[in-house]
Amino acid sequence: MRFLSISQTSEKWRISGRRIQRLCAEGRIPGAIKIGSYWAIPENAEKPRDERIRSGRYVKQDRIVCNKTVVIRDEYTTSLE
Repeated sequence: MRFLSISQTSEKWRISGRRIQRLCAEGRIPGAIKIGSYWAIPENAEKPRDERIRSGRYVKQDRIVCNKTVVIRDEYTTSLE
């Protein structure tokens, strides 16, 4: 099996090298292996679907300070406004 580097995969898929590193770290590229500080990606690996939060779903994040402890509350909406 042949492997590609992050930069080679970046050119092939037309996304940033940093994004590919995150996909590898999250285990979203099957067969990708870490060799030291480098990632080796199978030549026949397919680009994973983009599952990041889309604009409009994430509304806001409230920070509430209680007794010197920061509490973060996320609010999501089910419909686009």
